[in-house]
Amino acid sequence: MGYITKATIQEVTDKIDALAVVGDYVRIEKRSGRYLGLCPFHHEKTSSFSVNPDLKLYYCFGCGKGGTIINFIMEMDKLSFPETVELLAKRFGVPVVYEHGGQLDTGMTKRIEEHAELYSRVAGSFHYVLMEKPEGRAAKAYIISRGLCNEMIDRFRLGYAPADRRWLFTFLSGKGYSPEFLASSGLFSPKYPRSSFFADRLMFPIADRQGRTVAFGGRILGGEGPKYINSPESEGYKKGQTLFAIDLAQPEIRKTREVYIAEGYMDVIALHQAGITNAVAPLGTAFTDEQAKLLRRWADQVFLIFDADIAGQNAVVKAILTCRNNGLAAGVVVPGGDPAGGKGAPGQTRFKDPADILKEAGAEVLQKRVKYTINDFEYLMDRGRALFDVSSSEGKARGVAFLFPYLQTLDSEVSRDACIGSIAAAFGVDRGAVADDYRKTALGNKSLEAVRPSPAIRMNDELFLFAVVSIHQRLYPEVRSRLAIKEIEDPCAKDIFIALEECYAHDESGMDALLSRISAPHVRNFVIERGASNEFAVNPEQLVADGIKRVEQKRLERRLDEIVMKLRIVKAEAGIGGETPLEDLLDEKMHIDAELRRLRLKEDFD
Repeated sequence: MGYITKATIQEVTDKIDALAVVGDYVRIEKRSGRYLGLCPFHHEKTSSFSVNPDLKLYYCFGCGKGGTIINFIMEMDKLSFPETVELLAKRFGVPVVYEHGGQLDTGMTKRIEEHAELYSRVAGSFHYVLMEKPEGRAAKAYIISRGLCNEMIDRFRLGYAPADRRWLFTFLSGKGYSPEFLASSGLFSPKYPRSSFFADRLMFPIADRQGRTVAFGGRILGGEGPKYINSPESEGYKKGQTLFAIDLAQPEIRKTREVYIAEGYMDVIALHQAGITNAVAPLGTAFTDEQAKLLRRWADQVFLIFDADIAGQNAVVKAILTCRNNGLAAGVVVPGGDPAGGKGAPGQTRFKDPADILKEAGAEVLQKRVKYTINDFEYLMDRGRALFDVSSSEGKARGVAFLFPYLQTLDSEVSRDACIGSIAAAFGVDRGAVADDYRKTALGNKSLEAVRPSPAIRMNDELFLFAVVSIHQRLYPEVRSRLAIKEIEDPCAKDIFIALEECYAHDESGMDALLSRISAPHVRNFVIERGASNEFAVNPEQLVADGIKRVEQKRLERRLDEIVMKLRIVKAEAGIGGETPLEDLLDEKMHIDAELRRLRLKEDFD
């Protein structure tokens, strides 16, 4: 049969009785306003498993497992998503409707081909606008400023989506495409079917491994919104199963049995320009098992080239384990310098990523940089020593345990034994103690995930606000009317903001839709945990209003600190006769002071 329609899935989700469904597997009791039971996913004597019937979420505060009720059934009964939806639909009396009246896969294949043909034409049109039309000049100037050559612009079919959101609909309608077909393409807003999803963005066509254009990525060039957005998923495009530039990189991957995985579109294009044509990138998500299995068909060795910031380093750790769990050897390239962290050639400049190297130093330097690699085990040992205070016994224990998930991926006992010896030497501990701790972890009931560090999420004003809004999504329009994403500093809060905006743009609601658009697992788990805790159930409107006010106040305070610092510099410069923007800074300071007084006065009054 074809795919189950979104309308059917939404109706099933709306009608699910969460307590009744989970109650078939777990004895649930209401205590202090919460529904609790013993977790079915790990052994426990005290109830830490919670169900929120309003949000239709489950979460275990003991083992951290959680998700939607559909996820719960899939996990418990080992069913696929369609099987689970059909099961629940039957239980709650929802007729299951399939796309195109339940046509066989031949219908789905035809639709995929039709959409690929449309996307290919749109990619060509965006490319023409970029290269030949006046409205594309700024985007083209930006690309050239990043060091990309015309050959790469053509090879990757880079383009520009005009700022006029109605331009694309008018253009395609003139080519004979029906409004119904365009509405199904994912190129237009579900709310406003003549309004393009992409506007005033640098466009990156995304192809599958057969070379069919199946989606777009768009980088903002002006106005408000997320820096990058991707096309919504469709029958022909699953971002967790697709890699950017896989169609162009595949011949070299087959030839060398090696693949370079970078973090973003510009990084991949920079690598190709430097002659590293076996480079690809995930699409707005962490590197997935499905992507690793795809690459395993042609490659034996992966080289990871992620950003040099904290988020990039955390992504490298996860990607290493994904590679190893899927039979791929892994190495790490650190674009900011030599892999050993300062032992390279004197005078080397540290860079953030491959695109930065291409822009600042050129293709030849980039080509040389990727030759300096560190193997995955050495990288993880260095990372473990950096993450934990290894001068203390507790820090050593945590640092050693950080390596256990990697040891678990090794098939060879000889390799594992050698690694245990290296760990003991690196952390200055007894080899037998490392082996004993590893055995207890590997053979016990404790999950290896428990010792794998995940980015710590600490509640702050921004996260508090978006935690409330993720649970009470009807309040999101008020937030987006008051705050811009550029005003949000916390990366986890930004992830939730982007997911909420994408749901809003696609006219989607509910936790299933929101969680599917949050790419970072730790952020997704954070939202699930907050929802299961039921802590934002009382007066959410006031919580959101207070949250917006606090975020605005913190933003103003940060800007005030910047102005005070600039005023000090200006006064110092004035002493040596320099011209200064003193009046402008003082005016802005007076305005911010007044705004802060207004917010604080309102807070006291409230």
